[in-house]
Amino acid sequence: MSKSFEKYQNRRLRSSYASVVISVALVLFLLGLLGLLIIKTKSVSDHFKEQVAITVFLNDNAKEKAINNLQAEIEKEDYVKSVEFISKETAAKLYSADIGEDFIAYLGENPLKNAIDIYIKSEFVTPEQMTDIERKLSENKIVFEVSYDKPLIELLTNNIKRISFWVLAFSIVFALIAVVLINSAIRLSVYSKRFTIKTMQMVGATKGFIRKPFIWSGIKLGFLGSLVAIIGILGVIYYLDQNIPEIQLLEDKIVLAMLFGALIFIGVMITFMSTYIATQRFLNLRTEELYY
Repeated sequence: MSKSFEKYQNRRLRSSYASVVISVALVLFLLGLLGLLIIKTKSVSDHFKEQVAITVFLNDNAKEKAINNLQAEIEKEDYVKSVEFISKETAAKLYSADIGEDFIAYLGENPLKNAIDIYIKSEFVTPEQMTDIERKLSENKIVFEVSYDKPLIELLTNNIKRISFWVLAFSIVFALIAVVLINSAIRLSVYSKRFTIKTMQMVGATKGFIRKPFIWSGIKLGFLGSLVAIIGILGVIYYLDQNIPEIQLLEDKIVLAMLFGALIFIGVMITFMSTYIATQRFLNLRTEELYY
């Protein structure tokens, strides 16, 4: 009879542990996918921002030395990602290819100007900073005009702010849900052993001595659940990388390592805190309160 009861208790214990690991793994899996979304949202927004170019049109009488000096000065600026000089002859060829006819033969001369295309680093692509860059470039004597797509910059900035706000809000809500779900699973696990806790307390064991194995068990379950979640996320990353290689999920391995490290930390910390609080609660209950 005692062996049968012991087997029953062991099955309940394994079932309790399994439920905690599954709960932690599912919650951290979804949290990890949300983390991937946040990471790729920033990288995608940075990619689009860095496609924005400021074109500096030069005066026709600008000397080659002055142009080279200006280009060298621009390349030293903090906001510059890359610089490309486009001669009026090259610009004419590109424009002719676009419209499908030789417009110079029709006009009799090349009306285009030498230009410098400046591609800006993503953190500088805001309406305010772009206006400031435009003003500084316009001060040079050989500059005829500075041009860029102002409506596009404003639209891009506003949309990125809006998307970032909702992703952040959703992340906070989901993080709170994750804490609640993992805490509930841990409390149920500790609840199934509440009589063991009270028995140990009644025979003279200190609270710290009783808590220690439960906390270590919770930490191990949190770590195991984190590993399961990471394996699942790696499966999703591999699948997406094979089918949608354009998003380049495996490109930044350091960021992925930081994400996985954060998931392990979150899983361990939540299970540690939840186990501590749950065991403390049952340690403070009177014997008759354990039945309800």
